[in-house]
Amino acid sequence: MSAHSYESEKYWKANLRLIVGSLIVWAAASYGFAILLRPLLAFIQIGGTDLGFWFAQQGSILTFIVLIFHYAWQMNRLDRKFGLDEE
Repeated sequence: MSAHSYESEKYWKANLRLIVGSLIVWAAASYGFAILLRPLLAFIQIGGTDLGFWFAQQGSILTFIVLIFHYAWQMNRLDRKFGLDEE
């Protein structure tokens, strides 16, 4: 296996770990807190409604936006680490 192929494989494995981690966080916020754990979160009030409803309406969207910025930031770091940045 050539050095370039090995580096390419390491880059894509790191990229896939980042993607899978982001999907897990998104699923936990969207499905876990908003649907599956809603009965447990019903007693916590935020903004005049229960926390489970808040996650279903606002929290999952805000989590997704944060994940977009986090993914872009981490990919820029990964690109610099492997010499693939655009600078």
